Amino acid sequence: MSGSVRSGCRTLILALLLLTLGLSAPARAADAAFAQFVASVWPEAQAAGVSRETFERETRGLEPDYKLPDLVLSGRPATGASAQAEFVQVPASYVKEATIARLAADGRRLMQKHRAALDRIESQFGVPATMVLALWGRETDFGRYTSPYDTLRVVATQAYVGRRKAQYRDEFILALKILDEGAVARRDFRSSWAGASGLTQFLPSEYYQHGVDLDGDGRVDIWHSVPDALASAAKQLADKGWQPGLRWAYEVRPPENVDCTLGVPEVRHPLGEWLRAGFAPVERLSPAEQAQPASLLQPEGIYGPSFLTTANYFVIKQYNFSDLYVLFVGHLSDRMVSPAPFATPWSASTQLRTASVEAMQKHLARIGLYTDKIDGKAGMLTRAALGAYQKSAGLKVDCWPSEAVLQSMRAAR
Repeated sequence: MSGSVRSGCRTLILALLLLTLGLSAPARAADAAFAQFVASVWPEAQAAGVSRETFERETRGLEPDYKLPDLVLSGRPATGASAQAEFVQVPASYVKEATIARLAADGRRLMQKHRAALDRIESQFGVPATMVLALWGRETDFGRYTSPYDTLRVVATQAYVGRRKAQYRDEFILALKILDEGAVARRDFRSSWAGASGLTQFLPSEYYQHGVDLDGDGRVDIWHSVPDALASAAKQLADKGWQPGLRWAYEVRPPENVDCTLGVPEVRHPLGEWLRAGFAPVERLSPAEQAQPASLLQPEGIYGPSFLTTANYFVIKQYNFSDLYVLFVGHLSDRMVSPAPFATPWSASTQLRTASVEAMQKHLARIGLYTDKIDGKAGMLTRAALGAYQKSAGLKVDCWPSEAVLQSMRAAR
């Protein structure tokens, strides 16, 4: 090998070494900063009852997961939570008839298998067996689905660089406490990207707030014990205001001139009043049911099914804030008793990209029609604000984000 070739090789090797060192330095700095953050949690973990042995064992080698949604990372665009299916799919894709039918059949079989536990749950918490089974079915496909993430890593990452650092600092400490108490082995402590774990998906704080030892073995095990998981889900609903004997919602056929901007939680009337205004219930309502206050819900604006939702609808919404999630769980619960699908089919409407809905929300906020989060999700308040804009702009009022509405807003700007 000639001297010039050897010199060239040495230069190349040196360049590669410098490049490697240059790339790894920020990573080492980030790891050191994360380790410092973890160490800073120890006094609070100790105050919560976590042993030093557990703290050292479980945090040794712990690294952040920067691929999680909902993070705020320096030098990078903020990662959103838009990967959640309920926020990027139209209702027809999320509340799939084939999926509902399969889970309802499974639920009916499981209702017989766990009848004794479900009877106790209904008696103690007032929550129907079908409702807690529906939560289990939606969250983990009746235990067939295993969450992909290590819970401790998730909550530590969210506490370090997430949008809700203070909340997740508490979740991190309580996750350590769960491990310290031996409630679950680390290998089984799997979660969603947001840190929800177990058969019915609880955050660590929810485990301590609502956990129930229904099987009487001396510990709350929401990961392996079906009675414990279902009872804990029922207690969470009860603690958040579940009203026994009250339906979650009623499907209705709206009048042709329906004002879809009324579809917000604040507009509540007795069911009978909605019926007198032209809303036709799919099922006959008793006088007691007609006296119940309800809000209008039109998940696809004036298209697709319409519902009058009771207070229990909003209790389920506290379990998961997505309207489509509540519709899925509520409808699945109903289907375990009745085989009837929604009377009105979902339409074939398409959802705009998240960025387009975000742009709409920003425009609506600028003109004073929208005051909620800018998140690119076409929820209740966004749909109502879109309807108000359509009224003011002389457009067809359907309370649904469409390319035509987006173009109108761009022209107005």
